[in-house]
Amino acid sequence: MWKKVLREWVFLIAIAYVISLLINKFLIFTVFIPSGSMMPTINIGDRLVATRIHNYDNIKHGDILVFNFIEEDSLYIKRVIGLPGDKIKIDGQAVYVNGEKLEEEYVKYPEDTYAEYIVPENNYFFLGDNRNDSKDSRYWNNPYIEEEKIKGKAIFRFYPFDSFGKVN
Repeated sequence: MWKKVLREWVFLIAIAYVISLLINKFLIFTVFIPSGSMMPTINIGDRLVATRIHNYDNIKHGDILVFNFIEEDSLYIKRVIGLPGDKIKIDGQAVYVNGEKLEEEYVKYPEDTYAEYIVPENNYFFLGDNRNDSKDSRYWNNPYIEEEKIKGKAIFRFYPFDSFGKVN
């Protein structure tokens, strides 16, 4: 009797484990935030859920994405400013995409920078919301991230509990 019950429980636990692995591999994953580069939108110690990116055509300006940053062999999380083919101009504290000034109410700590970029095909340009303390496209050896390095889109914060909700 006990062997049968034990066998059933082991089987159910194994099935649950396999399902969780498949969900993590193909649908969603969690992200821990170790730095303040996206403050105040995302804070140090926040834990987020991100959806896997399967169709790069669904990426939009302003999305907060998780990607593999090769220069440091680690995951980064930043905001998409430039899509493939976009012309980015940073003029002081203002950012222009294809000649139009971005309204960036999420940027609380701007930085005076002057630069221009043209985003190559299958690449993206990223900036952190905390521009004074963000190692982002402005400072990388290669300022663009290839689409196959993009892992997911941040959708909501589940910790800390007082900040539970959608990430914008």
